[in-house]
Amino acid sequence: MLEFEKMYSEKGYKAVCGVDEAGRGPLAGPVFAAAVILPEGLVIEGINDSKKLSEKKREKLFDEIIEKASAYCIASASVEEIEEMNILQADMLAMKRAVEGLSVKADFAMIDGNKTPQLDIPCEAIVKGDAKSQSIAAASILAKVSRDRLICSLAEKYPEYGFEKHKGYGTKAHREAILEYGPCEIHRMSFLKKILAEKENG
Repeated sequence: MLEFEKMYSEKGYKAVCGVDEAGRGPLAGPVFAAAVILPEGLVIEGINDSKKLSEKKREKLFDEIIEKASAYCIASASVEEIEEMNILQADMLAMKRAVEGLSVKADFAMIDGNKTPQLDIPCEAIVKGDAKSQSIAAASILAKVSRDRLICSLAEKYPEYGFEKHKGYGTKAHREAILEYGPCEIHRMSFLKKILAEKENG
């Protein structure tokens, strides 16, 4: 999982960061992104796309990544920003904030997916990058764990929705809770149009 890091290092880049997001699809909560620069040649055992790892494994790797990274930054875009500019633009904003928040300035960014945020450094979008690059996989873990922790803390404030179970994703139980209790302030209203229309027509 170091081929991309190696390729950009050979092109002369000294601080290559991997960037990924978490929370594009849920019906509630902010979208998170992380940027990670790992020391050249470092291999972190067991690192992979965060979606392929158990919660326990992600938590363990989260601590190891933070401990060993040359630099990392975790950022987000709020529900209000998602509603104001749409999820894709909010996603790009969170990624931009993560890259710009690094304590060591990156000179190249590898972005998971097929689009890149507007950065002042060169970057490349890598489809399924979290399965191809250790730095991107590390970023996916930091973003996912950070978002899950926040949503679980919000579950205490809004216990009727079961956020601790589904993390804001549109599960059957979550949709039924929205229909029963109505949306709360961390719901993305633009994502609920279909669900709420069904209630009106029901």
